[in-house]
Amino acid sequence: MHLSHDPAAPAAPQISFDQFLAVDIRVGTVVAAEPFPEARKPALKLSIDFGPAIGIKRSSAQITQHYDPATLIGRQVAGVVNFPPRQIGKFMSEVLTLGFPDEQGYVVLFAPDQRVPNGARLF
Repeated sequence: MHLSHDPAAPAAPQISFDQFLAVDIRVGTVVAAEPFPEARKPALKLSIDFGPAIGIKRSSAQITQHYDPATLIGRQVAGVVNFPPRQIGKFMSEVLTLGFPDEQGYVVLFAPDQRVPNGARLF
């Protein structure tokens, strides 16, 4: 499945509400961030605290154009926490950190506009 980053692309096919609920999107706080020079595309390694039920999970995120590791610590982000882990080089990415493409196609992170408890689920 290929997702289009084109803002003019048509909407995806309709899904049921139950299909939406199957995707577990939670908010978490970045507790560690570091460069990931071994990745094929420029990326950062993130450790994100998704609260007591899910804990700290790791993610590889292609966000180097807009974000520096030091500025990410303490920032809340959204992530899909129920995809299977993906091996990226020697790194195991456990969650998909969510964002939108800017006009050049670089990722802008998706986050709540007010602080919410880590682990809160998107609905």
